[in-house]
Amino acid sequence: MIQFRDFVPKMLSAPGVFKAGEYESMEAALAAANSWIKEYDIQIINVETVVLPNIWSRYEEGTTDVALGTSGEMPSHWHQFVRVWY
Repeated sequence: MIQFRDFVPKMLSAPGVFKAGEYESMEAALAAANSWIKEYDIQIINVETVVLPNIWSRYEEGTTDVALGTSGEMPSHWHQFVRVWY
């Protein structure tokens, strides 16, 4: 059975009206993936970097949401994360 697990840099502080959000680095997400792979002896099929819009929006469901919205009228924030297929 093919499965995947996402390792998303955590939000450190939420964006505000005049302030951008702060997030962990991609290196932190990669370190979490490596730790999980080692701890559970995961047999990797593929590892990819995924870039999606608005995964932290209150109207979205994160990395597994099948319909992430963008609009020319509203600002979009794109986020990248590590996806491990096993």
